[in-house]
Amino acid sequence: MLFNSLDFAIFLPIVFGLYWFVTRSNLKLQNTLLLVSSYVFYAWWDPRFLGLIVLSTLTDYIIGIRLKPAISRSHRKRLLALSLLVNLGMLGFFKYYNFFIESFQDAFSLFGQPLELRGLSIVLPVGISFYTFQTLSYTIDVYRERITPSKDLLAFATYVAFFPQLVAGPIERASHFLPQVLRKRKFNYKWAVSGVSLIIWGLFKKVVIADNCAFFVNQIFGDPNSFSGLELFLGAALFAFQIYGDFSGYSDIAIGVSRLLGFDLMTNFRFPYLSKNIADFWRRWHISLSTWFRDYLYIPLGGSRLKTRGNVRNVLIVFLVSGFWHGANYTFIIWGTIHALLFLPLLLRGKNRIHLREQSIKRIEVLKMILTFILVTVAWIYFRSDNVPSANQYLIEMISGNWVDLSFFTGRFKYLLLFLIAIGSIVAMLAHEIKAYKSAQREVRLSASFKLFYCLLIVFMGAFKNPLEFIYFQF
Repeated sequence: MLFNSLDFAIFLPIVFGLYWFVTRSNLKLQNTLLLVSSYVFYAWWDPRFLGLIVLSTLTDYIIGIRLKPAISRSHRKRLLALSLLVNLGMLGFFKYYNFFIESFQDAFSLFGQPLELRGLSIVLPVGISFYTFQTLSYTIDVYRERITPSKDLLAFATYVAFFPQLVAGPIERASHFLPQVLRKRKFNYKWAVSGVSLIIWGLFKKVVIADNCAFFVNQIFGDPNSFSGLELFLGAALFAFQIYGDFSGYSDIAIGVSRLLGFDLMTNFRFPYLSKNIADFWRRWHISLSTWFRDYLYIPLGGSRLKTRGNVRNVLIVFLVSGFWHGANYTFIIWGTIHALLFLPLLLRGKNRIHLREQSIKRIEVLKMILTFILVTVAWIYFRSDNVPSANQYLIEMISGNWVDLSFFTGRFKYLLLFLIAIGSIVAMLAHEIKAYKSAQREVRLSASFKLFYCLLIVFMGAFKNPLEFIYFQF
């Protein structure tokens, strides 16, 4: 079920009404409604994959309870290993099985020993990368004795399957979310107003910015040889705003819907295209994933406590795994490698944490922001391309092509109009985010007049005719 669909427009008011007017006096009934609603929401794509969520839920619930401090260290390690095996095993099979088979065949072919191994027709379950990481963080935190295991299966299942963030995050930690599930909730008018603002803002980013940008991005990346160098760069830049509008738009809607239901989700984006270097970008982009890798991979590897060679190794591992998390394609691995290579000079010079607290925008910092955006945009070319040769060819054509011709955007009035809508929407979004950035806010606050204004933009400029899935559903 898509947030930008008629189905969800009917589904949410029904859940909201039952939640606050029928079950509000009984916490267990509220959680039961949330769990059933979440399973219905997920089953809307394919009910067969509900079994995977249930398996992951039961596995980590049982293992969490059995991870008692009193048992031996070796037994605790075996239980943790079982959780890793089940969750990463599911993720590996559905997401990476064919990739490894093809890579294995290619490796043998290089040595003149062709293999004939059969791949499988596997459908990737929506959101599997998100909910498996969410349950894994719970088990690891219980193993580390940072949280106590939940004995309430209903509450734990609700934490795993909570529908606003189930299929594309934010990836919530049990220490933050489970106490909210176990606590009686009261309707909060201010939170509800804030939630509506975030839903409107998220829909604007998705259907006006992302989906209108997608019109050009799909055509340019589909046939890069037909476009000039300037048009190819604009195509990559439009994809940068497409994926940001698409993914951060989903997060905004998820957080907004959660606030309507009395829950607080973590912030997943903090104006990433206002970053002053790559390290700053990763503190602002997909925060729930970057902090997950920091806490459960980077720090256990030794973090920055090691000598230079160890630090470099850890950074490379984290960025490579982060790229591979996004999909079974070498394009994602190269995308992660590019970010690692951009991050390492900052780490080696001790400059990777220099923008932790700065909020002002100075003239010299604008140049840093533009340079960072250009570097991120070039890396996005690999992320968006179907394969590595296509990405390489795109870059070659972009660098060597004509940087004057803009015939694609001006050749037809329809194209020019859509292009102006996309650019105007991006400018409007950036204007709001720069204002929020300067005032150190973590979210965009919309007044009543702006809510109406953005609603009108959504209605008249939103791409509703053929609604597009959110990009991160494929991850």
